[in-house]
Amino acid sequence: MAEHMDVAPSAEPSVLEHFPMRAEDGEMRREFVDEIARRIHAGDAAFLREVVAELHEADLGDLIAALSSDDRVRLVELTGADFDFSALNEVDDTVREEILEELEPQTVAEGVRELESDDAVELLETLDAEDQEEILEKLPPQERDALERSLDYPENSAGRRMQTDFITVPPGWTVGQAIDYMRDTPDLPERFYEIYAVKGERRWQGAIPLDVLLRSRRPVALADLIDPDRHRVSVTDDLDEVARLFGKYNLVAAPVLDADDRLVGVITVDDVVDVIEEEADEEIKALGGVTSDEELSDNFWTIAKARFNWLLVNLATAFLASFVLGLFEGQLEKMVALAVLAPIVASQGGNAATQTMTVAVRALATRELGASNALRVVFRESLVGLVNGVAFAVITGVAAVAWFKIPGLGIVIGLAIICNLVAGALGGILIPMVLEKVRADPAVASGTFVTTVTDVVGFFSFLGIATLWFGLK
Repeated sequence: MAEHMDVAPSAEPSVLEHFPMRAEDGEMRREFVDEIARRIHAGDAAFLREVVAELHEADLGDLIAALSSDDRVRLVELTGADFDFSALNEVDDTVREEILEELEPQTVAEGVRELESDDAVELLETLDAEDQEEILEKLPPQERDALERSLDYPENSAGRRMQTDFITVPPGWTVGQAIDYMRDTPDLPERFYEIYAVKGERRWQGAIPLDVLLRSRRPVALADLIDPDRHRVSVTDDLDEVARLFGKYNLVAAPVLDADDRLVGVITVDDVVDVIEEEADEEIKALGGVTSDEELSDNFWTIAKARFNWLLVNLATAFLASFVLGLFEGQLEKMVALAVLAPIVASQGGNAATQTMTVAVRALATRELGASNALRVVFRESLVGLVNGVAFAVITGVAAVAWFKIPGLGIVIGLAIICNLVAGALGGILIPMVLEKVRADPAVASGTFVTTVTDVVGFFSFLGIATLWFGLK
């Protein structure tokens, strides 16, 4: 006799199981984006709400970036309260501004209310003052005041990026009282790593990491667990300095204090990761002479205007290099080989200088290069240039003789290669250091000046040595 068994109905598959967002290589599937666009045009709010509810904020940001401008705004409107506004912090500034400008201030204000304070500030700070004020007016007074205080801090400061939601306890409590307080308080921060002991008007006393708290017995006094020397930052500290502090001491959170030693916020490691990514993005763009606010979503006219200035500077320096070539016009006419080989000397010097410059700019940004070790680093880079110069002098000299069958040409180009690689190494390290001293951004300005040095030195040394060696006039 067969037994009857009740089989539980299988769980209803999610929307994303029917319509997977990403392919096996992690790329977003075009079919998924097209399906979302089709549902937006059809006004299928129920389907779209289910999709955005399942997506992580980063994935939702990728989806927004893949949609057309009109579809982005319509997606936010159709999904209403289910739309996670923190996803707008995952897209380009240009895309975010386009969406926020199209949405009603009340809609944006409702979305901002659901965000943690640091995410809310990051969202609002890209807007102009008038738009910010219009949205802030729609918020309850307490929330508005907290956001306005954060927005009043300098743009690249800890005060702008800190969370204003944190847990404070009196130092006179016990471990048991602190744990009970956290269990009974409904509006704790979504994620936290330590609690902070304060007196009076949030006067800083110290920090208590959660692992220390939970390993202690309930009757133990918090005063015995407080770390008064916990690494902390000021509201006015530069975010780059905060990121270096986190990296150096392996922090996951750091309290933020004002000028009166009052606890006003906390910086967490996820905020610092964003700062590091932004800094790396800015440096990579700057090394190419591209402004830090250029986005992939910008239109061609905006990008062309932003890139024009540095291209103009490069043109001026190129004329300087051409002027050096013009000084040796007669020699170039008498020996065609010089005109053929001169760009090789300049190019090798430029490549060597770029290598040195990249290391120098990064070392200056991370504070690894300073007055204490500058001389040693300059000497080391000079030796690197000399060693590589000798090696490439042999290789290039042999190739030049084999090509043009002029024995002396190998010695001439070899000496020029050595001169230019040493000059490139010195330029690559000294120019960023000088720019740092005069408070210019080495990442932005170094490339143009270093290239000029290697072009001028390369052409002048090669053609000058050739003139002396072959007696050309």
